[in-house]
Amino acid sequence: MALILDPFLPSHTSLPLPPKTNPITFFLAAPPSRCPATSTAAAAAAAARPFGPSSLRLRAVSGITEAPLIGHEEESEEVQEGRHTVQYDWTEEWYPLYLTADVPDDAPLGLKVFDKQLVLYRDGGGVLRCHEDRCPHRLAKLSEGQLVDGRLECLYHGWQFEGEGKCVHIPQLPSDAKIPRSACLTTYEVKDSQGVVWVWMSQKTPPKPEKLPWFENFARPGFQDTSTIHELPYDHSILLENLMDPAHIPISHDRTDWTAKREDAQPLCFEVTERTDRGFAGWWGREKDGSMPNFLRFDAPCVLQNNREIIGKNGEKHYFTGLFLCRPTGQGKSMLIVRFGGTMRSPLAKIFPKWYFHQNASKVFEQDMGFLSSQNEVLMKEKVPTKELYLNLKSSDTWVAEYRKWMDKVGHGMPYHFGHSTISLPELPAVVEHAPAGLVAGASASSPAKGGLAAMHAPNLANRYFRHVIHCKGCRAVVQAFEAWKNAFVAIAAALTAMAILACSRQWKVALLVSAAASLGGAYVCSTVVAMNTTNFIRTHRRL
Repeated sequence: MALILDPFLPSHTSLPLPPKTNPITFFLAAPPSRCPATSTAAAAAAAARPFGPSSLRLRAVSGITEAPLIGHEEESEEVQEGRHTVQYDWTEEWYPLYLTADVPDDAPLGLKVFDKQLVLYRDGGGVLRCHEDRCPHRLAKLSEGQLVDGRLECLYHGWQFEGEGKCVHIPQLPSDAKIPRSACLTTYEVKDSQGVVWVWMSQKTPPKPEKLPWFENFARPGFQDTSTIHELPYDHSILLENLMDPAHIPISHDRTDWTAKREDAQPLCFEVTERTDRGFAGWWGREKDGSMPNFLRFDAPCVLQNNREIIGKNGEKHYFTGLFLCRPTGQGKSMLIVRFGGTMRSPLAKIFPKWYFHQNASKVFEQDMGFLSSQNEVLMKEKVPTKELYLNLKSSDTWVAEYRKWMDKVGHGMPYHFGHSTISLPELPAVVEHAPAGLVAGASASSPAKGGLAAMHAPNLANRYFRHVIHCKGCRAVVQAFEAWKNAFVAIAAALTAMAILACSRQWKVALLVSAAASLGGAYVCSTVVAMNTTNFIRTHRRL
């Protein structure tokens, strides 16, 4: 997926200017105006280095210098200093749970942060509530339950809980008995900020408001965004390094939209201007442009943004952001909120409906899915740090290396991690749930709190419907509406055909048959829209 430009960014713009520094930047340098050149001496020194014990090198042959790599033999004192660990507790962070607009009004929603299962819902007053997704009675999932008068009810035995987590009703309890004090839920603090629901995962440390992310561009007047949410079948660290990898876009997403073209694959320039215990930031651009107009920032635990500023013809400054909010949802799984927006919209964004951009985003993820899942599999199988496996180029993989080195600092405070030089494997094997959710799975397939049994609705992270549509109110409504229109067109076509058979006049027969054909055409269009929203993209360059 990564940094494909969105419809908010005009296809033809004036010379971009670097964005202002973020208020939380500690020592952000001015954006470089040109790509740093590699000196002849440095190239010769690199070519003269011997082979490392665990890294492949491209040697100088016939005057061609060795490709500049990012490896442990080349680490500077600054990078080696970054190896030190820092105090870090993964629970003392805010994690993006869901887009606020997509939280169901009438059903609980089961979500995960690493291996912690949560249930999110709105109580009778519309207030967002979050608890551990486990009934204290017999450990049934509360997200399998329902809302009764604003109370969360477990569908196993009907125990009901109010918003603060206190049990207020047990059907099986005698009338003269009191509800046990221990019959309460573990509660998590949630905040609705800039259209996203965030959860504070610590049960020991009170929530820290200063850690709650705030995105300056999203608060600017006139800023509009297209936001989507996706479940993905690979680890959050694999997802994040993919999102901060602009080099793969021309190849992996060739012609997916008007910004990615295979022939544009080229060396990139990077300049890291900030490294802290909370992340890193810097500038990047294409080598042939001689400038780095894009500003990238990664902040703990899993927030990535790519910003750009553009000066319009009248001197007005416009702001654009690609924001990626990632949530680890267990071993080999993650959930991502994607938000592309700006203070100026491309005319194309006004022509196409939102669902078109949503299905296009799903297509982008499907283009990456195969090799990212296999990458995840290799990391789990090899059980060694990424420096033993990756061959990172300085002209394409700088952000990836920075991210894995940041993991070296904080990985000890996470359930598991794969760093540049260190790893810690999961202590417990991943739990695979086979049962689809929902009391009546087929009827509940359109609800994000439930799963389904039909082919399109099967709870499978390789299925576009399950990965995106059930989490998006807008796309669910589109699919349902076009399904209804398709059925209506088919019924109309059948009725018109029957009338044409019974008609005596030749002119009426022709008119009715033409109308029937038009209705079938309408049904085909509706079917195509449904397929666009629910059918996975499959590459056609392979011979199956």
